[in-house]
Amino acid sequence: MSKKDHGPPHKAPRRPKTKRLEPSAPALRILVASGVNLDLLGQRENDHYGHATLQDMEEQLRAQILTLGTTIDLTFFQTNDETKYLDILIQGWDGAVLNPGAWTHTSLALADRLAAIKLRFVEVHVSKVMAREKVRQHSFIAPLALGCVSGFGIDSYRIGLLGLIAAIRI
Repeated sequence: MSKKDHGPPHKAPRRPKTKRLEPSAPALRILVASGVNLDLLGQRENDHYGHATLQDMEEQLRAQILTLGTTIDLTFFQTNDETKYLDILIQGWDGAVLNPGAWTHTSLALADRLAAIKLRFVEVHVSKVMAREKVRQHSFIAPLALGCVSGFGIDSYRIGLLGLIAAIRI
């Protein structure tokens, strides 16, 4: 039997190209937690803390995330109650920007909690803590942090947030 030539091999009709829709990545849930006395930003020791308030910082961070082209769910929290600060840390965050204020230098409870829950976080401070009193130069949480930012006023929060996002995305 001989094969007959019927022309070129039959090709299936081409389907029009369509963009494949990838499921959107879920929003990163990031906590921005400020501790003891940070509700007084803009009112106290302006030579160390500047004139900006926590509200100014929140507005700055909300504007910053709009420029990133990614979905980030920021939750802002401030308390002067250490128990409330410890409790919010365990609410399933993808990461956190933490400024515990004076608890940074005094709270083994905070360090123990962060070690236990393995929260990815950046430690931030408005003032340049290493140039201040000796007691403020020690951080119980710095060894657990992805990084530490201090001395840039409320911009420390923005720098810390950008560093955290980069570390999470790696």
